[in-house]
Amino acid sequence: MMPPMTFVERMIGAAKLDVQAYEEVEADRGAMGQALAIVVLAAVAAGIGSGYQIGLGGLLGGALASIISWLVWAWLVWLIGTKVLPEAQTSADTAELMRTIGFSASPGLLRVLGVIPVLGGLIFMVITIWMLVTMVVAVRQALDLRSTGRAVVICLIGWVLHVIVFMGLLRLLRVGWA
Repeated sequence: MMPPMTFVERMIGAAKLDVQAYEEVEADRGAMGQALAIVVLAAVAAGIGSGYQIGLGGLLGGALASIISWLVWAWLVWLIGTKVLPEAQTSADTAELMRTIGFSASPGLLRVLGVIPVLGGLIFMVITIWMLVTMVVAVRQALDLRSTGRAVVICLIGWVLHVIVFMGLLRLLRVGWA
């Protein structure tokens, strides 16, 4: 049996779509703080990398919106994945989804590179797509799905609803990058 991964190894594993990293995070009830840290750090990186002068208040508002939308997204994915589109062996709770989805935001830390002139928008887009792919792996593993296609559908439905909530929160909190 291999020793447990460190926090950084889990983040790198999640970004590299390593199923074992997601399985470990799913099973580790103590990893919730790590998942939360990734969500907050990814939000701050996005705020900095957006290129907007949003200030400390904007970064804090964006981090708060990210935390709330992470909770909403985990709940939506749990609802869609376990009640609407489950497979026979599907089994998960919202905490497992919160942990795996939190770690799926690991590539988001690279959004800070969005400050690079000319390439910032492209970098943001590539990292966003990367994060959606990591989300699919996280959801597939947390819900014990055999079908990646089903995980994609669950993520797409959840993502659309999540974006609506997230943008609404950013507007409500008056964060400049919404």
